[in-house]
Amino acid sequence: MKKTLSMAASLAIAATCAFGVSLPAHAADTTGTATPTGRSLPSSVDTSGMDPQTKAIVDKIQAELPADWESRLDATRARYGLNESPWSEIRDSVINPGDSPCQRTELTTYASSLLDGAHPGIVGNLRFYGGFDWASFDALISGTESKSNTFGVNGEYTQKLTAEAKNLKRFWDIDSAGIQVIPMHGKDVLSSPERLAHTLSVMYGNPIDEAPREWALGLAELFIELIDSDPVLQGGANPIFTFNAFAYSEKGDPEPMGISDRIVMGDGILQGMAAVGLGDVAPKGIMSHEFAHHVQFQKDLFESDLTGPEATRRTELMADAFGTYYLTHARGESLNATRLLKSAKSFYQVGDCSFTSSGHHGTPNQRLASSSWAASVANDAANQGHILPSLKLDELFEAKLPDLVKPDAG
Repeated sequence: MKKTLSMAASLAIAATCAFGVSLPAHAADTTGTATPTGRSLPSSVDTSGMDPQTKAIVDKIQAELPADWESRLDATRARYGLNESPWSEIRDSVINPGDSPCQRTELTTYASSLLDGAHPGIVGNLRFYGGFDWASFDALISGTESKSNTFGVNGEYTQKLTAEAKNLKRFWDIDSAGIQVIPMHGKDVLSSPERLAHTLSVMYGNPIDEAPREWALGLAELFIELIDSDPVLQGGANPIFTFNAFAYSEKGDPEPMGISDRIVMGDGILQGMAAVGLGDVAPKGIMSHEFAHHVQFQKDLFESDLTGPEATRRTELMADAFGTYYLTHARGESLNATRLLKSAKSFYQVGDCSFTSSGHHGTPNQRLASSSWAASVANDAANQGHILPSLKLDELFEAKLPDLVKPDAG
């Protein structure tokens, strides 16, 4: 299975594990209007309220997709390791108001405003067909590290994240030379028929024996036309399309796809953090958390006796701890622990309360407890210049874990 992890605070978003993104292939409500192929669209994507021109676009999309598109999409998600993440849980709660995070915060309130005024039928159709995954999936399969890359809508995080990546590679005791940091810009993907066509051809496969490129290109043009029909979606620039960040690795995978180790940073999550006043600290927090997942990949730290939700929670809380250890360490970012944890309290509140879910990332209290503990490990060390080997830090974390989960054991 592919390994993708997104952060919950990555901070919660999340990789990947998160392919940080994955929306369900279909909505939970299966009652609704019949499609030309006999499938049923959920009531949330009922097209009855659409103007004739927009409805015609939706009808063409339905006619172009193969009858087995859902199973194709599910297979692709499984093949590439697309899993739900805390960031995508926030996003999904916006797209489908029936899905709610356990706690309202400034960040979830901001996310909820992103689709104000959008046509529910258009949003529902995009969700139904996986449209809110397209930018993330493009970054996964096509993104590459380049000196010309920019981070943030206007490139405002380019210097900060580029420097952060270099610092993280120097700090941790892993072979990190091949880890790429890749931006995710929604409009770049969702305004380019050629680029979106490539993504669609991978996500849905090429169901047409003849001229598969033309089929995918035609479908991409229809989807772009649908997005452009609603000004709230901003031609794909709405932050909802890139409200994600995740780490990805194929280490130990029996069927590697040939994708390099990477960390993907979406414009949307960076915009969200800036909107709630965390634009200075959160990008570093997200990056350090996602890089911690790469430490886990290389040191085989995903292995444990825990299973189900407890196993995922352990993985994410460890990434929170490792990330904070780096951020507060004298040879890391050397950030003031009090200030950092005050900020962390704001963005770790996107922790989830899905105690029985295999995607459980830890509650807000547990996430903050992990960060607070790691900050004390860094700050209380007798030798401030010594960086603990990752396996030693893991040993300390494993011993502390029972205490870290006590506040909200569920």
